[in-house]
Amino acid sequence: MSAAEAFDHPAVGAVDRIGEAVAGIGRGNPRLDRIFYALSQAGNHSALWHGINLIDATVGAALIGGRGAGADQRRRARRRNAVRRSAVLVTEQVVVNGLVKSRFGRCRPAVVEAHPHDLRTPLTSSFPSGHASAGSCAATMLSADVGGGPIWWALALGVAWSRVHVGAHHASDVAGGLGVGTSAARIALAIWPPRR
Repeated sequence: MSAAEAFDHPAVGAVDRIGEAVAGIGRGNPRLDRIFYALSQAGNHSALWHGINLIDATVGAALIGGRGAGADQRRRARRRNAVRRSAVLVTEQVVVNGLVKSRFGRCRPAVVEAHPHDLRTPLTSSFPSGHASAGSCAATMLSADVGGGPIWWALALGVAWSRVHVGAHHASDVAGGLGVGTSAARIALAIWPPRR
């Protein structure tokens, strides 16, 4: 089955129709538009996730109390884990937005004609969603490194859904991106585990 045939599959169509129907309910609500457009913008180039890693490397490491070699070692491990997460994220995005997307030529949805807020127009294939893959990759690694999984996943799912809300992706693109990003993070964690 080719990619084009897969996208025409009734199950994919059903997911996309349901996603579009749900997104259509919230579109035009000023509060929801502000939230989801902001999340979508924050997800551009994984800026949100690199920012979180930077804060963890600086503020998070500085909050580790104590003196001596043990405390210094914990602070260094915290900083290295943050740098590692960003390195994995850059690699994941190069692979997804370059190699993976080039294998699919899926058109973006044409559902939102007038955007209430600024929106960067993507030029790559619609499948898979890079915002969703970056979010799930970051959430998986942050959960393993620092804990607080529900927080990171809520943020990742918010960014992922924002792409359907703003009309930049089909719901199935987001689902595919979440799967790709989670798989990439699990592979990365197995190859390059966090320092403790």
